[in-house]
Amino acid sequence: MKIIIVGCGKVGLTLAERLGSEQHDLVLIDSSLKKIQEIPDDLDAIKLWGNGASISTLLEGGIKDTDLLIAVTESDELNLLCCVIAKKAGDCNTIARVRNPIYNNEIDFIKERLGISMIINPELTAAVEISRLLRFPSAINIDTFSKGRVELLRFRLSSEFALDGISISSLLEKVKCDILVCAVERGETISIPDGDFILQDNDYITILGSPRNASEFFRKIGFETHQVHNAMIVGGGTIAYYLAKILIAMKIKVRIVEQNVERCEQLSELLPSATIINGDGTNRDLLMEEGLPCTESFITLTNLDEENILLSLFAKEHTKGKLITKVTKISFDHIIEKLDIGSVIYPKYIMADYIVSYARAMQNTIGCNVETLYHILDNQAEALEFSIREESPVVNVPLMEMHLKKNLLIGGITRHGKFSIPRGHDTIQIGDTVIVVTTRKGLHDIRDILEK
Repeated sequence: MKIIIVGCGKVGLTLAERLGSEQHDLVLIDSSLKKIQEIPDDLDAIKLWGNGASISTLLEGGIKDTDLLIAVTESDELNLLCCVIAKKAGDCNTIARVRNPIYNNEIDFIKERLGISMIINPELTAAVEISRLLRFPSAINIDTFSKGRVELLRFRLSSEFALDGISISSLLEKVKCDILVCAVERGETISIPDGDFILQDNDYITILGSPRNASEFFRKIGFETHQVHNAMIVGGGTIAYYLAKILIAMKIKVRIVEQNVERCEQLSELLPSATIINGDGTNRDLLMEEGLPCTESFITLTNLDEENILLSLFAKEHTKGKLITKVTKISFDHIIEKLDIGSVIYPKYIMADYIVSYARAMQNTIGCNVETLYHILDNQAEALEFSIREESPVVNVPLMEMHLKKNLLIGGITRHGKFSIPRGHDTIQIGDTVIVVTTRKGLHDIRDILEK
């Protein structure tokens, strides 16, 4: 497909890297010549300096034969205007980044009246992701499928569970829970395991199952599964606002530490049920006085990645609570993953997964859409949810008879709203949604799981 991206900040470049790796033809537009010049040379894209809301700029970028325009500038209004003009000029699909909470309750109206295909709010999606982790603090990462009926959870296997040296089949026989072990990370090695795979302490395990079965599994191996009762948030930005609203609705007590007095006053009006503390979140004495040792969750949401990481490292020494660290710009993901700072949230990656999923769904050729897509295991694997709309080579064939590609696992099938872990005799039917976990990148429709 041909895709135009308007806005070459960190989100725009992340999108360009992801979509470029999927062999799309890209045009990058930005009104800042400096940003255009800073686009990496190895990124295969046409670079265009200009205003993405200008019809002449869009025509120069080839809007007439463009399939998708994505507007991710710093201005919500400019993003919406870019999409409206692109829709009129090229009749293409459009996606706008809209971040201001004022527009949050008007999303459906804006999409319908302006003809925008998708509106995405990275701060809100990040807040929702964090709230999931606080509901289930044992997990390091949680991704959801089938409208929340299915969860993909990642956790570290520690010695206290006494599972070192046990095979996966023996583990499942022991716990008797309907979950599936999808992946195991051991050092730099990623495995899509079978039942004979032997687990070791310090492995990172990814499981798939319904929320109820996942909770039962964790309870049986000795993991705490209860929702946290209180949260301390450092940084009072937009993510903190969205997160606090969600947590208050979950009956979780919220304390926000924010340095800017004016922002504290705004948050006090917007969040009357939260405790707003005006102070420097990097002040050790302040954090201790405000109850860091007793907090059940500590979330760092300042605008500085380095500050968030250091705060989480400090909190690790003074609380047993759940740690969540927001990282926005730092590109040393592999190093950050090795730090003991709890769950790390990358808002730009969450947003990119949504958009890549949408782009893949646009390419569907046999009535089989990619409904959901997550890059998992430090971006070395993908978990996808396909919606089966029409006949295809995988329909009505027992799974044991399918010639699946290597390093690929059919993790679950949802049929008539009920999720199940499939066995060899099960088949895929029209109307199902199918979850696939694989280290092979770039699956666009369900037949891509088969060997040619």
